[in-house]
Amino acid sequence: MSAQEQAGPQDSKDKEGKKCAAKNGKLAGLEGDVDLQFLLNGGELTKVKSDSWQKKRFFKLQEDFETMWHDSEKIFRKNNTFSLNDIDSVRQGRGSESLQKYTDDSLEERCFSIIFKGKRKNLDLMASSPEEAKQWVVGLEKVLTHMSNLNSQQKSEHWIISCMRKADKNGDNMMTLKELKRFLQQINIEVDDTYAAMLFQKCDTSKSGTLEGDEIKKFYELLTNREEINVIYGKYAETNGQMSANNVLSFLKTEQKESVSLEDAVKLIEKYEPDEAARQSKNMTKDGFLRYLTHTEGSIINPAHRQVYQDMSQPINHYFISSSHNTYLMEDQLKGPSSTEAYIRALLKGCRCVELDIWDGPNGEPVIYHGHTLTSKVLFRDVIKAIKDYAFKSSEYPVILSLENHCCLEQQKLMAHHMISILGSALLVQPLGNEMPTALPSPEQLKGRILVKGKRLNKLDAAFNNNNTVEEDVVSEDDEAAEAKETDPKAKSTKSKIRLAKELSDLVIYCKSVHFSGFEHAKEKQSFYEMASFKESKAKQLADNSASAFVRHNMEKLSRIYPAGSRTDSSNYNPVPMWNAGCQIVALNFQTSCKKMNLNQGRFLPNGQCGYILKPQFMRTPGSQFDPNNLTAGPWLQRKILHVMVISAQQLPKLNKDKPTSIVDPYVRVEIYGVPADTASAQTPHINNNGFNPTWNMNFEFTVNVPELAIVRFLVQDYDAASANDFIGQYTLPLTSMQFGYRHIPLLTQNGDVISSAGLFVHVMAIDA
Repeated sequence: MSAQEQAGPQDSKDKEGKKCAAKNGKLAGLEGDVDLQFLLNGGELTKVKSDSWQKKRFFKLQEDFETMWHDSEKIFRKNNTFSLNDIDSVRQGRGSESLQKYTDDSLEERCFSIIFKGKRKNLDLMASSPEEAKQWVVGLEKVLTHMSNLNSQQKSEHWIISCMRKADKNGDNMMTLKELKRFLQQINIEVDDTYAAMLFQKCDTSKSGTLEGDEIKKFYELLTNREEINVIYGKYAETNGQMSANNVLSFLKTEQKESVSLEDAVKLIEKYEPDEAARQSKNMTKDGFLRYLTHTEGSIINPAHRQVYQDMSQPINHYFISSSHNTYLMEDQLKGPSSTEAYIRALLKGCRCVELDIWDGPNGEPVIYHGHTLTSKVLFRDVIKAIKDYAFKSSEYPVILSLENHCCLEQQKLMAHHMISILGSALLVQPLGNEMPTALPSPEQLKGRILVKGKRLNKLDAAFNNNNTVEEDVVSEDDEAAEAKETDPKAKSTKSKIRLAKELSDLVIYCKSVHFSGFEHAKEKQSFYEMASFKESKAKQLADNSASAFVRHNMEKLSRIYPAGSRTDSSNYNPVPMWNAGCQIVALNFQTSCKKMNLNQGRFLPNGQCGYILKPQFMRTPGSQFDPNNLTAGPWLQRKILHVMVISAQQLPKLNKDKPTSIVDPYVRVEIYGVPADTASAQTPHINNNGFNPTWNMNFEFTVNVPELAIVRFLVQDYDAASANDFIGQYTLPLTSMQFGYRHIPLLTQNGDVISSAGLFVHVMAIDA
């Protein structure tokens, strides 16, 4: 066989790859882009793991635009690729712990890191020049941005085409019946052989025994046809089989309950209608209608709530504040690693209150770790540097550093020095204004500022009257710091005293830690800038038995709630009862993916995910008698009947990727969280062997008494008769941020990352009871 003949199949595969790259480039809006071409050509990068392990590897973007390939010395390594969907972000410079530890300062501009979602370790890389590093970062960010901007319909198309390519084992761009069956299993549908053969014969119009070109297109159309959309569209397409602007307006008003004009309907047609002729006639085809439904305006969350939309000029104690506990930990609190990366991840998720457990370290340098355990240690100054770099990347509103101080005087002075020298003008070292305030400032006034929460030796007035005398340099330990000693066999007393350095004390302005001695005592003796921390059990007891008093206490003061020390696995408590009692700083273990973290993410999803949510008016008005446990008449009682119809799901992920024949049996559970009277749930039956397009058309009805505190969670699970049901995806949001009518719901992993192309389709309506 001649070399030319031998090259034939490979040439055809290369041509097909180029064709695929061109198609995907067009889909992503990056046709002919220089940075994209750079990624497709690939290049050599140094992978950094330690001082001694720094090896060159060739990296390259695959033509599917979804996969990065790299070479490896591991002979038995099956898969040298990772999906772009698994990338959380690309970080330029020596922004990761490993690069700071194992590379020199002079290499700053040649380094970058690929940060993965979930628990996967960062990929730390070094290019041969600053220009090349920049091109890798720019190129990757471009592709990630364009892919995330696709609507769910485009993502779905991209995903199906990518699965088809995987099923086409010999790469000849034709599909045999065997490949068709493999493809159906890959996209999570189990069909019997007769149905598969019937589908195949229906599309194989050339009777060649393979599907190709238009036949594959026909098969794709049959597969992605959504009957539920046809029914809705058919009802409103009254103008020669299409929806006119008036028909669109009628749909928006009748079904979506939107207050819109004819002009708004025309704008939607101009934005989403792909057919030029229909667009010119101001008509919307079924394709345009589906595009609208799968884009921002058709999503479950109100688009206006994706930005900061709330009044940010109220005192900060009038807001729920996204807060983290043991922020330094990546895993459990017995032996897990401590890392600056954990702070970066929490801050980038909109967390606005982080915790620092500080202990005496070697060489006079304070360290952060979970005392009396095997968790690794990280330098205090490295954590402060990370906070300076990432505090305001995802939100411009204030960050609170909750200090749990166990250090000697000398190391406390160094802590103060590090905070002042590293954080600079961002660190709040003086109350705002020229005279002693009487209330806490607002998030708006504190934009870009970092506040310290901890013990203070004297009253805040001292900052104004040049009274530098210190009442005494000994203070009782914070409740949480004292509790940490309970596990220490050498500790003599849980309510021990510690010496406090004046330099550190002076940095505590609006968040002075004090012990809680009851609501009456707090009302008479506690200043507005003094705040207590409550262990979850104590907070729950108060929320259960004195909720109304707790709500009123939190109208004037800040409260911080933290998990019990017995949660050695870093599990979380339910934050909802604490929010119901008006507690602002409800600290959770951000490193633990669970239902409680889903609720936290849902609570802080609106208002631009800025980490601050304004509490309802009835939790801010003095004299309010609101009690979440005993609902009486009042402005909080706005009873609604919430109707949820779970219609269908699209392209749910396979859970067992190693077993091609394993198909999910999905069901959907709708859960309501809020005041005890509103807590409820209901679920659909499961559907056997269909994760691609399961349909339920099932109605649920819930009574919601206090909608302003209600959170709705949509959970999709894989039914299993013999063992626990497996988690597939979820989405959580406040009831007040929901759009009504026919809505698509994106699905997130337990960790809160979007599952590309998967979603739920529902109809939601809330009417006054």
